[in-house]
Formats: sequence, structure tokens, C-alpha cells
Amino acid sequence: MDRTGADHPGVTVGVAIPVPERWRIGLDAARIASGDPLGGIVPAHLTLLGPTVIDTEVLGPLEEHLEDLAANMRPFELHLRGTGSFRPVTEVVFVAVVDGIAVCEQLESAIRNGPIKRREQRFPYHPHVTVAQDVDKDALDRTFGALRDFEARFEVDSFTLYTHGTTDEAEATPWTPERVFRFLARLSARRNVSHVVLQ
Repeated sequence: MDRTGADHPGVTVGVAIPVPERWRIGLDAARIASGDPLGGIVPAHLTLLGPTVIDTEVLGPLEEHLEDLAANMRPFELHLRGTGSFRPVTEVVFVAVVDGIAVCEQLESAIRNGPIKRREQRFPYHPHVTVAQDVDKDALDRTFGALRDFEARFEVDSFTLYTHGTTDEAEATPWTPERVFRFLARLSARRNVSHVVLQ
């Protein structure tokens, strides 16, 4: 990717928690089967910062901000179970988060309050893993039913910064993982449950 700004006014970035391969394979297969144009291009993930165009000179400060956040984070358990939908507001079917919601909401807010000047969101943030979008009603219904009994529990100990090769939203190209930010805060010996220490 050209980060000089000579050909593009900025770089498109995103921050996400990848779903581990053990479960990602099945979720990716379901998204491909739905006919979603991003199936096979965007691996299953939980978004913390959606696609955002920033000036190239902001990329460095953003990475520093993410590094600071991760340094003060403790691993936490993310529990995914069953399916949900944003219909009729948007035609999206997703795998639902049943535990870890509050931590994801804190992270999402902290990331947006960094050096990027994120535009106002169209909808309130709701952590989820998209499995079908931009497909017809029948495909949404099939995906909703096929993953109704899906369940996964895994420890989250990092998040990943991604960049996109184009600022043209009409062109579907793969996201490139640029950097993984590991959570570095020590676990408290007096508590059994992992938690964050965001300010």
C-alpha cells in the first residue's frame, strides 16, 4: 500500500478482534454460502473500529494510541452464541455476543476517542460478528437458521489494526493486518475474572 498520500488522500484503517481459526472457518464458510460479496475476502471478526479514512500522518499517532490502550488491557473471555439480526433497520445477520459486551463497548469508545476524528456513527455500536450482509431475504433467513446453534468461547488477549488497499468502498479488496496489539496489564492475583483497566 502507498502511504505517502501521493495517490490517495489517506489510508483506510479498521480495528478488530479476529475470531480464532477453530470457529472462523465455519463462519467464513457460512458467509460465502450466503452470497455475501465480502465472503472469502473479510475473515470473521468482531469490529472495534469500522473502515475509517485517516490522513497518512495520523497512522503513527493512531498506532501509539492503540499501543497505550493495549498496555492497560487484561485478557477477557468473549462468548459468542446464536444469531441475531439488525433487520429491518439494516439487512444484516450476525452471530451474537453474550459475554464480553461491556469490554468491547469500552474498547470501541476508547479507540474512537484517540487521534482519529471519527465521524458520527449512523447507528449505536453493538458488538457482533457479521455472517451475512447485502444479500436477499432468503439468504439472510438461511444463514440465520444455519448458525442458530453456533457457540464459541475464547480468550481475547489482543486486537489487530488493519489497513485497506483502497479508499473506494465499491471495490472489495482484502484487509491487510498491519499490527497486533497484545494486552499487557498484569492479572490481579485477588480476582479470578479477567477485566480491563481502561481509564
